[in-house]
Amino acid sequence: MTALPVTKQPTSLPAAMAALPAIRLGGVWLHAITEAQCVAHVAAELAAGRGGWIVTANLDHLRRLRRAADFQACYAAADVAVADGMPLVWAARLQGTPLPARVAGSDLIFSLSAMAGSGGRRVFFLGGDPGTADAAAAALAARCPGLVVAGTECPAFGFERDPAALAALRARLAASRADLVFVALGSPKQELLIAQLRSELPQAWWVGVGISFSFVTGDVVRAPRWLQKLGLEWLHRMVQEPRRLAKRYLVHGLPFAAWLFAASLRGRWTGGGRPSRSADAA
Repeated sequence: MTALPVTKQPTSLPAAMAALPAIRLGGVWLHAITEAQCVAHVAAELAAGRGGWIVTANLDHLRRLRRAADFQACYAAADVAVADGMPLVWAARLQGTPLPARVAGSDLIFSLSAMAGSGGRRVFFLGGDPGTADAAAAALAARCPGLVVAGTECPAFGFERDPAALAALRARLAASRADLVFVALGSPKQELLIAQLRSELPQAWWVGVGISFSFVTGDVVRAPRWLQKLGLEWLHRMVQEPRRLAKRYLVHGLPFAAWLFAASLRGRWTGGGRPSRSADAA
């Protein structure tokens, strides 16, 4: 198998990530935490007046992180990185640095919204298909009493290349006083946009959630929990959108998974995925 280029991610745990236990997998730092621990960390940081950014790593992210400098910069700037994909959980186990659980962005949108509701926090919904930001906001506000919808926005196609549209979005975000911003634009677009916009709300927490607005509204049906536990959610998604996803999963994903598992086994003997000090102390 052809060796992949070595990622340029930091070899030591970035200071912004040091508050939580972490491991290194496929050249990327990931926090070894559960969904509940992730939500508790965000709640504590918000209470202290500190904002941040959660990235939800999956197999496709790790693959692209080995080549795309702008995407690497996003991960290097994040405060929390969780494993959103069972292949990452399996690879970490093969490496001898097990992760406690998968932490999916499509689950975090519900648990973070529940946290926001319990604290009367303000949430902004950005992206999704036309109408889904409004519908997802309404559904989560009904499900999580106390959640305040700070705003919704479904930008027009190509808005990120329109300085006027970006300026208007910046102004709307700043005026929203949101505590939490869900960005549903798909990866890497959502991460690149968060990197540009998060300075408008430095004390908010930002999360890229992909297609999750459509999961919330029921417009797209998520895989049953048993398929998720088997690591076959990707197959369920591919059956729903074969034209868009077949190449990503079959042509790129499966070979990269094989490489990651082999690299993880090598890391087990070399100590390449050794946990951070905070993990050792946990």
